[in-house]
Amino acid sequence: MNLLKDFSKEYSLFLAILAYFGITFFEHTLVATTVGNLIGFAVLFSVIIYSAMSVAHHAEKLAEKFGEPYGTLILTISAVVVEIIIIVIMMTHAHNPELARDTIYSAVMLDINGLLGLAAIIGGIKYGEQPYNVDSSNSYLSMLLVAIGIAMVLPEFINPEYHNRFMMFNVVVFVLLYIIFTRVQLSSHKYFFEYKSTEESAYSEGELCEEESQINAWYHSINLVVSIIVIGMLAEVLSIFMGNTLETFGLPLTIGAVGVAVISAAPELITAVRAALDNRMQTVINIALGASLATVLLTIPAVIVTSYFMGMELNLSLTPVQTMMIALTLLVSMVNFNDGETNVLEGFLHFILFIVFTFLLFV
Repeated sequence: MNLLKDFSKEYSLFLAILAYFGITFFEHTLVATTVGNLIGFAVLFSVIIYSAMSVAHHAEKLAEKFGEPYGTLILTISAVVVEIIIIVIMMTHAHNPELARDTIYSAVMLDINGLLGLAAIIGGIKYGEQPYNVDSSNSYLSMLLVAIGIAMVLPEFINPEYHNRFMMFNVVVFVLLYIIFTRVQLSSHKYFFEYKSTEESAYSEGELCEEESQINAWYHSINLVVSIIVIGMLAEVLSIFMGNTLETFGLPLTIGAVGVAVISAAPELITAVRAALDNRMQTVINIALGASLATVLLTIPAVIVTSYFMGMELNLSLTPVQTMMIALTLLVSMVNFNDGETNVLEGFLHFILFIVFTFLLFV
């Protein structure tokens, strides 16, 4: 009975299903006019963001159940799966070889500069300085530097004749990197990604076990998967309205890539802001940097394999502007996240980079 009562409150799921069938039914009428395209896009985008909040809710419950770093790992993988689904769907509709590259770049900018910057500002205003385990930021940043360098910078210096071979090689390397890093994160060096304050240590183990035992892992896991599937279904219809809207107003497809990044990052943003307000900067670091790393290590192999089997062109090489922005972001991150504490100034610097990224979309 309790499960049925809880399920009856899954309003985002019911709204998403209703929106899917409603928009699909009126799709041909809506796509015929500019106003119709705008209505379809606005409704679907809003419903997908609302559904993403449901993903964040269920991921947070699983995080409470299993603790760190399992919780943030579940959240970041869920977000990346949503991102991969939307990218693949939009690639099949738009046939744009740069779409995956622009989305991955946008996701990294959004996660590190937007999400982490905003969370550090909010937490810094409330608490001054917020501590975290510096080993986690160092691990994430070194992996990001290697992964982005190999897949998105190095191809510019390789003979085009060997590009396809190099991309398939990257699939193997990235899967191996992700497996090794996940093992390090969950097993051998799990303590790198944990930080317990004095207040957290004061709770007795009995109280924590009692709280965790009340969370139904199966219920939240199933709802998490269903929410991701529904978001994928909505994204397929959204891609049509998004493509038409961008074409009508003469906007670059890069805006669509940012839209995909926003959708996938929505659950992470909600969770990160809550964590910053609760003085849990370690969770924010795990989410922001972990999501960026998961995006690079999982999305790139997925789009390479998809493009190969579907016979689509794929270009993952960063433009000079994108390379400069990525380099600035990683350089500032290495300087800021080397002392185990965040503050308003560090958050402000990253948020300024996010504003610059947004401005450059229209230049």
